[in-house]
Amino acid sequence: MKTVVTVSDLQVPYHHPRAVKALAKFINDWQPDVVQCVGDELDAPQVSRWTRGMRGEYLGKLHKDRDVAVRILEQLGVTHLSRSNHGSDRLESYLRQNAPALADEPELRYERYMRLDELGITYHRQMFEFAPGWLLGHGDEGGLSGQAGTTGTKLARAVGKSVCIGHTHRAAIVPHTEAFGGKVTRTVYGMEVGCLMDMGKAGYLKSGGANWQMGFGIHFIEGKRVSPHLVYMRPDGSFTWEKKEWTA
Repeated sequence: MKTVVTVSDLQVPYHHPRAVKALAKFINDWQPDVVQCVGDELDAPQVSRWTRGMRGEYLGKLHKDRDVAVRILEQLGVTHLSRSNHGSDRLESYLRQNAPALADEPELRYERYMRLDELGITYHRQMFEFAPGWLLGHGDEGGLSGQAGTTGTKLARAVGKSVCIGHTHRAAIVPHTEAFGGKVTRTVYGMEVGCLMDMGKAGYLKSGGANWQMGFGIHFIEGKRVSPHLVYMRPDGSFTWEKKEWTA
């Protein structure tokens, strides 16, 4: 049986260090066959349109955040990474708009900038099938929903396959089943794996809170049979799996 762990949005430098450490311990001990990430490993607020022309754009800390993100990806053993709006999209958009002469420089291509080749990480610019009937994407490929799991389900129904995504920072699995003549013809799952972000660091949240859940995903794959599971983390980053407590 093949096991796949899906890492949720880290949003470095807004990540939750204790949650990351607990997950790293779990991965090191449990030794899944594949570790993949839904993207937004780097938040890159310095090149966001929200900080354009403001103090945040000139702090000069992007490379430091990049280095932290690279170390975490290595620590977690990630081998597959999805494109995301805060990843390659944000950096490449900034270059096109503000330094178009540098936009095609190979050294600034996101894969090289994030040292993915050195880490042995395959970067996917499109959703890809990681298990029979299951696609990994970031989660912004379709329309958003305010209810956990339903963004994923809407996308799954649109593409005709189950999807495992991030982006929403919510964690839930919501299936959609179709049947005819008393027999199931198709079931697709929308799986959102939450985030690994410290909400207290998100200064842009006006109320100081949001409908987010920390967590990560696990898939068991046996031939064409795939079983999805969510692991929810507590506010301190700890979690329980298979009767064992995992903490930083």
